[in-house]
Amino acid sequence: MRAWKMNGTGNAFLLLDQRAVATPREPDENLVRSWAQQHGFDQLIWLGPDTNSDARLRFWNRDGGEVGACGNGTRAAGWHVMQSDQTQNASLHADGGRLLTREAGPMNITVDMGEPRLDWPSIPLARAMETQKLDFSVEHQGYRVCDPGAVNMGNPHVVFFIDDMDALPIEGLGALIETHPLFPERVNVGFAHIRSPGEMRLRVFERGTGVTLACGTGACAALVAAHRRGLTERTVRIEADGGWLSVDWNTTSNHIHLTGEVEREESVELNWET
Repeated sequence: MRAWKMNGTGNAFLLLDQRAVATPREPDENLVRSWAQQHGFDQLIWLGPDTNSDARLRFWNRDGGEVGACGNGTRAAGWHVMQSDQTQNASLHADGGRLLTREAGPMNITVDMGEPRLDWPSIPLARAMETQKLDFSVEHQGYRVCDPGAVNMGNPHVVFFIDDMDALPIEGLGALIETHPLFPERVNVGFAHIRSPGEMRLRVFERGTGVTLACGTGACAALVAAHRRGLTERTVRIEADGGWLSVDWNTTSNHIHLTGEVEREESVELNWET
C-alpha cells in the first residue's frame, strides 16, 4: 500500500489515502509504531470515504495513540485532497467535526480550526480551575515554569510564557507536564516567547510524540492563551523550528484560522504486517 511522506511547516506526517479502496483498512497501535520507526513521522494521517464531506480524517501519534485533532496535519490532508480532486478547497470530517481547508498561495493552506474551548472540563483538567492562568508550576533542572494558559483546540494544550527559550530544558519539562495528574488525557505543552503584539516564538512538546518542528493546534492555542492575557493581538505570526505559521482568531465567528506551508516529499510502501 502506497503512502505519502509530507510535512506542514516541518511537522512530519505519513499520509495514507484509503478513499478509493473497496474495503478501507485502519491501522492499530502496533502498526503505527512500526511505521513510525521505519519512516520517521510525528503523526499518521488517514483519509477514508465519507458521505457528507470530501474525506474522513483521522490521526495517530507515533506512539500509536489516536488523537482528535492536528492543525498542520489537516492542512497537509487538505492539500492532498485538493490536488487529487482538482479543487481549491476541501471539507474534511474529523472527530471534532467538519474542517474546511482552502488554498492561500503556492503550497500554502489555510484551515478553519473552529472555536477554542476554554472551560476547565473541556480541556480537560482534573479539577476546577481558571484556564486563563492555571495555578500550576513545574521545576526541572533548576528551571521553573508556571501559570500557563489552557486551551482545547480539538486536543488539550497548556501554554507557558517565557523569556529565555534557548536555556529551557523543554524535553524534560514537557515530559513531566504531559503526564501530570492535573491532565487526565495528558496534554500538549507549549513554550511561547512574545516578541511583539503581532509575533511570537513557539516550541511545543506534543503528547505521544515529543518536541516537534511545528504544531498547528499548538500555534492556535498559543495565540488564544496570549490574547486572553492581553499579550498579543488576535492575528499573530508564529515562528516554529520548522518555519512560520499565521494564526487569526476571528472576532465575528470566534473561529481560529491557521495558515502555513505544506510539502509532499516522497511516496513509500507500507508493510501491513508487524
